[in-house]
Amino acid sequence: MKKSCDMFSIDKTVALLVDVQGKLARMMCDKETLFDSLEIFIKGMKILGVPILWMEQIPSKLGPTVDEIQQLMAEETPIAKDSFSCCNEPGFMEKFEALSRSQVLVTGIETHICVFQTARDLVVKGCDVQVVSDCVSSRTQENKAVGLQRIVQAGAQITSVEMIFFELLQRAKGDHFRQIISLIK
Repeated sequence: MKKSCDMFSIDKTVALLVDVQGKLARMMCDKETLFDSLEIFIKGMKILGVPILWMEQIPSKLGPTVDEIQQLMAEETPIAKDSFSCCNEPGFMEKFEALSRSQVLVTGIETHICVFQTARDLVVKGCDVQVVSDCVSSRTQENKAVGLQRIVQAGAQITSVEMIFFELLQRAKGDHFRQIISLIK
């Protein structure tokens, strides 16, 4: 399995928002922090111009993405899936491959199921993958911890919202830097 220490860069990175939907999202452990972190993350990705692929697991059953997140994604259309891994969904793979980006930031729920399987499959496909720890959750803290551990064992890395912002920025100057600082203060 590929392990990489390459710095993520804006022009090679795509963000992935996985299944933050309906009642299930409201059952996540520490959901307020999750939603707040996702809001900051999405706003930051938009400031930096990083594309976001938005996934929904069987929306007819689980419902739409929660309002707090959905309103931030108004210009985008979610991709429906029924597989746990986004990589098993042809609609995802088509959009992902069209972007021609090899660095993937994974966010969403649940850490030990869809986030893990997607991260693992992206690593197998040769992508550099970082899972944003404060932007993922599971119904229990234990399942989140086990999910993060398995994600690292599969060859992905763990990051946080602030860590990835500064990794992508690389310098403490410019308009993007000022906008990101105002988001996290």
